Amino acid sequence: MAQAEMTETGNGGPANRPTGSRVRSLLDRWRGDPGIWRRGIALAAVAVLLALLMSLHAQIPNRIGNLGSLTETFLPWLGIFIPVILVVALMRRSATALIALLVPAVIWLNLFGGLHTDKSGGGGDLTVATHNVNADNPDPQGTAKDVAASGADVLALQELPAGQVSTYEEALAGTYKYHSVQGTVGLWSKYPMSDTQPVNIRLGWTRAMRTTVTTPVGEVEVYVAHMPSVRVKLNSGFTANQRDNSADALGEAIAHEQHTRVVLLGDLNGTMNDRSLNAVTSQMRSTQGAAGNGFGFSWPAAFPMARIDQIMVKGIEPVSSWTLPRTDSDHLPIAARIKM
Repeated sequence: MAQAEMTETGNGGPANRPTGSRVRSLLDRWRGDPGIWRRGIALAAVAVLLALLMSLHAQIPNRIGNLGSLTETFLPWLGIFIPVILVVALMRRSATALIALLVPAVIWLNLFGGLHTDKSGGGGDLTVATHNVNADNPDPQGTAKDVAASGADVLALQELPAGQVSTYEEALAGTYKYHSVQGTVGLWSKYPMSDTQPVNIRLGWTRAMRTTVTTPVGEVEVYVAHMPSVRVKLNSGFTANQRDNSADALGEAIAHEQHTRVVLLGDLNGTMNDRSLNAVTSQMRSTQGAAGNGFGFSWPAAFPMARIDQIMVKGIEPVSSWTLPRTDSDHLPIAARIKM
């Protein structure tokens, strides 16, 4: 009996059969299965619908609850359904579903596969960073010191409560010689700033500004902006109309900018895929898309699901882009190195 057991489970037995043999055995069973093409038709239809949703997202109307913008905000996450369909298709032994699954897989890779190649390089003339510090931040001084430690030459902060501005100013004074706070946004710089003024983004209060920073390699116009918040509500959908209007106003201001080199730092409360930010995104480049590695999600800090904080450039070459360590804010700070 013992000898028989050793023969069954020894080298070459079922327990230690080479992987190639197991795969061939599986394929043999599938070839002999008459239902392999009939099963999983509904699953294949789901895969095709997923492919259509990803490829035709720009055709989803915004008239009903801004559904198009909501889909585009979390568009990369549609890819999570691909491995789910794969597992179910394998369990169902459905060749039809597996073949259909190739369509959304190829589309997702075409849309986002390039983000997962490291495009960062060395060199550059200026390091910039931006952070929504959160008005309810329990440790503003610690947050300020954390982002200053990033080595940024120019640092933008958003959501600055009036009562805490002095705290941020004191914490950053040793690193940055120049700064300006306009409303709830501010900019700190190691280099001289001039012609600083608020930017009207149609809110009735100041949440955007611009200034000229004179660096050792020339002038650059820096915009800081914090777009209005968006919400997802059952009764009204994706409430983003106020943000959209502000994005249009910001895009107009940048389009009329006389300087050829422009940097935008801020919380846009929207992603690069969101069509409602086209007034801005159509004329500027995202440093993450051009010189980053991965999606660079920045919100929410506890489990980042979207990159709504942006560093964008015009007339400037991005060299590298990255996400900074978490602070006591609900956003992650982000930074980039640019070449003038």
